[in-house]
Amino acid sequence: MSDDALRYGSAGVDIDASNAAKNRIRKLVESTFTKGVVGGFGGFGGMFRIPPNLEKPVLVSSADGVGTKIKVAIEAGRHDTIGRDLVSHCVNDILVQGALPAFFLDYIAFGKLDPTVVEAVVAGVATGCRENGCALIGGETAEMPGLYTPPDYDLAGFIVGYVEEDRILGPHRVRPDDVLIGLPSSGLHTNGYSLARMVVTDRLKLRLTDPFPGGGGSVADVFLAEHRSYLPALQPALDRVHAMAHITGGGLLENLDRALPKTLDAVIDVSSWETPNVFRVLMGAGAVEPAEMYRTFNMGIGMVVICAPSDVKAVLSAASAAGVAGWKIGSLRPGSGAVILS
Repeated sequence: MSDDALRYGSAGVDIDASNAAKNRIRKLVESTFTKGVVGGFGGFGGMFRIPPNLEKPVLVSSADGVGTKIKVAIEAGRHDTIGRDLVSHCVNDILVQGALPAFFLDYIAFGKLDPTVVEAVVAGVATGCRENGCALIGGETAEMPGLYTPPDYDLAGFIVGYVEEDRILGPHRVRPDDVLIGLPSSGLHTNGYSLARMVVTDRLKLRLTDPFPGGGGSVADVFLAEHRSYLPALQPALDRVHAMAHITGGGLLENLDRALPKTLDAVIDVSSWETPNVFRVLMGAGAVEPAEMYRTFNMGIGMVVICAPSDVKAVLSAASAAGVAGWKIGSLRPGSGAVILS
């Protein structure tokens, strides 16, 4: 080969690093395989058989990322939990329709691929998948020099689950006398980080290694607290649930309305729970208006469950058995599908 001959590596793409990353993650991926997986690691497409005991199965899918929380992980050099966050977020998104996860796929894109970082991220994804009975059957690890500036990378996830058609949850099941149950978040989860990072950096003048005001460890510890999966808490009681809302971007105001029929409003008593310290600090230091807080952050409520009054005890008991507290946070009244904070 002549001295001036170009190779893929000349353009910044390292095939050897890609192969090394694949070798590192093989065992992690295979550790998530369930009985539904057909084939093995490394195929062009992942294959999964639908559980045979379902009569009228409906597939439920979702795709998401972790927002700028990934920037915190990169700057802190802590890559082993961000993948678990991603899985939990996606699992919760399909759980609100009553669906159980079947399989998951991930996408990781680098400016310069680092096999060690890939392994750490996928380890988190694999942990999340194992915890939720979800098989990691495929994904993509891309190196795109010029598009991402090292050490930055991007992460996305794709989930497919299933539910019996007559057990799909949603607004069509909600009744006027239903009540609202709140299940606590474990922190910021995966939303609001652009504002949170601005408050901490520009107003509080804190670094990720500095203690977070009011406790909880360092700023990195608080900001990287993992996104909770509500599957273990709610799966045993799904037959008691009418609808749910995963409180992500848009907060309570712009997520709970998606679980309501157009004839009912949700009235939430914000005094029914104590707002966690992280949100109080961000609100005070950033002089953020309460309405903005409630449409940006989860404010301590990660999932809202709508059920009949007679089923509240069963839902709370199931959550408690999984180590998740829960409480009544509101009720419904005739209206137009709005969420009202009181």
